[in-house]
Amino acid sequence: MEVTTKMDPNAELAERRKKAAAVNPAQAEKRKEKGLGLARERILKLVDEDSFIEIDRYALHQCTYFGMENKKHPGDGVVTGQARIDGRPVYIFSHDPTYLGGALGEVFARKVCKIMDLAKQAGCPVIGLNESGGARIQEGVASLAGYADIFYRNVAASGVVPQISVIYGPCAGGAVYSPAVTDFTIMVRNQSYMFITGPEIVRTVTGEEVSFEQLGGADVHNEKSGVAQFLAADEDDSFWLVRKLLSYLPLNNLESGPFDEEGANAEPANATELDNLVPTDPSKPYDMHAVIERIFDHGEFFEVSELFAKNLITGFARLGGFVVGIVANQPKVLAGVLDIDASTKGARFVRFCDAFNIPIVTLVDVPGYLPGKNQEHMGIIRHGAKLLYAYCEATVPKLTVITRKAYGGAFDVLGSKNVGGDLNLAWPSAEIAVIGAEGAVNILYRREVASGKEKSQKFIDEYRAQFATPYLSAELGYIDDVILPSETRKTLLEFLKVQQNKRVERPARKHGNIPL
Repeated sequence: MEVTTKMDPNAELAERRKKAAAVNPAQAEKRKEKGLGLARERILKLVDEDSFIEIDRYALHQCTYFGMENKKHPGDGVVTGQARIDGRPVYIFSHDPTYLGGALGEVFARKVCKIMDLAKQAGCPVIGLNESGGARIQEGVASLAGYADIFYRNVAASGVVPQISVIYGPCAGGAVYSPAVTDFTIMVRNQSYMFITGPEIVRTVTGEEVSFEQLGGADVHNEKSGVAQFLAADEDDSFWLVRKLLSYLPLNNLESGPFDEEGANAEPANATELDNLVPTDPSKPYDMHAVIERIFDHGEFFEVSELFAKNLITGFARLGGFVVGIVANQPKVLAGVLDIDASTKGARFVRFCDAFNIPIVTLVDVPGYLPGKNQEHMGIIRHGAKLLYAYCEATVPKLTVITRKAYGGAFDVLGSKNVGGDLNLAWPSAEIAVIGAEGAVNILYRREVASGKEKSQKFIDEYRAQFATPYLSAELGYIDDVILPSETRKTLLEFLKVQQNKRVERPARKHGNIPL
């Protein structure tokens, strides 16, 4: 009788680990030539050295349809586990496109769900490195159910732990819905694509000829759709973006953002230049970035959605070491007006900051909401109300500075005292009014101006002197103080130190009904 010799356990483990990490050499070489990473490589480049602990490395699908019984590989097309980034814990998954195109099946989904559950339980971020063709057709409804399980957890974790998605290749169908529900999406230029249906189906259904890049490239989703918040130059740049983003985020909704001990000595060297930076003429543009870099620590600002709706600036900075979220009009683009895209961009950012205890600093120079038939027909009333809702709902410290114009409903929306602003400041150049002086004169003195009895400039000057001034608002208590621009950093910081532990009681309810 033949006796089989049992393999040494340690040798068997080594062999199994080797098999789990194995990648088709031809595919690996092809990807390397294109500058595309492999699933495990991406994780190891992103996280701290020797910190990754893999989970479910030996998982196998149980499907027997369409020859799948002969297409088993340990891990089932996704690498999952826990790690540390800059010493802080994260859970992470990385699609393996060399196995069935990274398509999701039942076991694949179960692995992702497991680490999402662990992340929520432990209170630490989830990072997804995505490159998937969508649902695994061979597994039918089981793969669709797997996606639904992931979506359900995305929503359950929303506002509890930060969720970050990085897109590395073509992602279609269900593979794009999950990133859309996460907090931040990073795409790699000329490499990553997101679409509900690919170019071939578009051509079949609509007859439209469109390329991957035109349909759902990284530039499209950063500049036009707003689906992605960051554009990476290459994979290495994407890793930097993830690490930089995490440096501003708390691990969960019960913590505050990471405090920088050097904040006390971080005043920008050019802070005094603020006093002469903003033109007194309300029609002259300037770059709000120049204001930001003269207020916040070291002049550093990490912008979010930089290429989308450029008339509104959003991003993270530090003030005396404290992480803050910044929302600012950009007078250089469309005069800083609020339109549909700017409203939804701002609302999303404000709600994220509120969910994760990040105080909001709003820098206001806004002529109002953008008028016009196209904006009205596209729903600026509904979309504009999202920004209003977000500010009213937010209970984190809200600090607002009016640098120049604050007209109409836009004054109300952007962190005014009456939507819960805690500290409302204005610079001496501020003009606060229902509408601009020229518009007001055209309405109030229409007949005199039209008949030529009086010169319109006289009325404009009178209106500005009497109404478009920060001191009238200060007299009424809508502005807490009028300060020199160079006093802004000190005033904001001293107030923030006291209001860090702000608490607001809200009525018991299931949730509000934001105007989606």
